[in-house]
Amino acid sequence: MEGLLIRFFVAVLLSSLIAMRAFKHQSLDRSGAFAGFLVMVIHIASGYRFGAMILVFFFTSSKLTKIGQEKKRSVEEDFKDGGQRNWIQVLCNSVIATVLVLVLSTTTGGKDRCLDTKESTFITGLIGGIIGHYACCNGDTWSSEIGMLSDGQPRLITTFKAVRKGTNGAVTIEGLLAAVAAGFVIGVTFFIAGLLTADCASDVAWRQLLVIPIAAAAGLSGSLIDSLLGATLQFSGYCSLRKKVVSRRGPTVKRISGMSILDNNAVNAVSILLTTLLTSIVCLYTF
Repeated sequence: MEGLLIRFFVAVLLSSLIAMRAFKHQSLDRSGAFAGFLVMVIHIASGYRFGAMILVFFFTSSKLTKIGQEKKRSVEEDFKDGGQRNWIQVLCNSVIATVLVLVLSTTTGGKDRCLDTKESTFITGLIGGIIGHYACCNGDTWSSEIGMLSDGQPRLITTFKAVRKGTNGAVTIEGLLAAVAAGFVIGVTFFIAGLLTADCASDVAWRQLLVIPIAAAAGLSGSLIDSLLGATLQFSGYCSLRKKVVSRRGPTVKRISGMSILDNNAVNAVSILLTTLLTSIVCLYTF
């Protein structure tokens, strides 16, 4: 009990500092900072390993978002200085993992556990889902940000037709490689943090190394699922007035691809959910 209380106070203190810093540097707006604070408290209080994953995702993605802002300003439809995110965007990228973390913490009493179906298939499935969640989030963000800055020609994932930068569902080689790297980083974070916090038998502990290629694959698959949804269910058109690719129809907008069924937040949420489920299943069969 004492350990849980200490972890909770650490969670509140650290989350407060990070949320205030993110608001000051325009990574989050006021609503995003408050939502981010709550999400980080839950993750860190539930386990340092989960806190480490969400913090790696947040810091690396925030840094990448701020690189090449002038170039992105000329391409992105809703460009904001610092990549400022609101509470909706924060929750779309965290609510599924937050629910899983809460269920896991309640089940284990806050004790850090390893992926091991011999001990518990339920816990292994939950942890696998959380890994897939953040591998997907990180992969999609890295892919989008690096793909936007690359000199490679974006191609629509459904037809491989060359399209303008900013088109939903467009991919580049650089962006796909970035998605793999982003998932890899989440896997490494999970493994290293687990060595420090999880109390597992040595053979089980070292088997957690398999998380790294699984997370890398999840980063790539999450990005591909996001792109497929974006190319088919999210509208993209070129606005002759703004000289940009936009996601809304209008008299000056010529359609490029997709239907007006999902917006960007919905695409992110669905791709995260699917990648979470797929990674959970893979972990059940692997561990």
